[in-house]
Amino acid sequence: MQPVLYGAITGVLLCLTFGTVFFSLLQNSVENGYRAGIKITLGVVVCDAIFVICSLFGTSFLPKINNFENYVTVVGVVFLIAMGLANLFKQTPRLAYPKTRFGDFMYYFSTGFLLNGLNPINFVSWVTLAAYTKNSLHYTFAEQTSFMVASLFGILVAESSLAIFAHRLKRFFTPRVVTIFNRTTGMVFLFVAAQLVYTRLYQPLLSWVHW
Repeated sequence: MQPVLYGAITGVLLCLTFGTVFFSLLQNSVENGYRAGIKITLGVVVCDAIFVICSLFGTSFLPKINNFENYVTVVGVVFLIAMGLANLFKQTPRLAYPKTRFGDFMYYFSTGFLLNGLNPINFVSWVTLAAYTKNSLHYTFAEQTSFMVASLFGILVAESSLAIFAHRLKRFFTPRVVTIFNRTTGMVFLFVAAQLVYTRLYQPLLSWVHW
C-alpha cells in the first residue's frame, strides 16, 4: 500500500504548483461551472497518462524527430501567449465556447490536454518520478505502476475538487473580480511562456553559440 499512498499524495501535490492548468481550471470553473473544470481535468489526466506510459516503458516506440522537444516548446509558447493575450484583453468575464455537447466537451478537454502537454516540464517531471521510484525507492515495476496510477487518481480527485470548490465561490466573483482574475491568469500564461523561451530555447542556443 505504500506506493499507492505515496503516489496519491504526489498527485495532489502536483496539482498545487499554481501553474497554467491550475489557473485555467479555477477560471473556467468560476465562469462556466464546475463541469467545465472537470472536463479540463480529464484532458490533463489523459495527457499525464500518456506521459506515464512513456516514462515507464521508455520512448523507443515514438518516432525519432530531431529537436522534437524544441518544436514542442515553440508550439507551447505560441499557445500560452495566445491564451495569455486573450485573457488580458477580452472585454467580458465569460469565455466563448461551443454550444453543442460534444463541442463543449472537446473545447475544455483539449484546453486541459494542451496546457498540460505543451509544457515540456510536465513530461520531465514524470520521467524524474519514474527514475526516482526505481533507483532511489527501489520499487518493482508493479509498485511503480501502482505509484503512477495512484498519482493520476490523486490528480483527478484534487483537480475535480478544486473545480467544485471554485464554482461554489462563484457568488464572490463580481465582474470586477473576475476581470482582475482573468488578467492575473493571462499574466501567468505569459510568464510561463517567457520562462520556457528562456530556459528551453534561449539558454541552449546561447550555450551552443559560445561553444
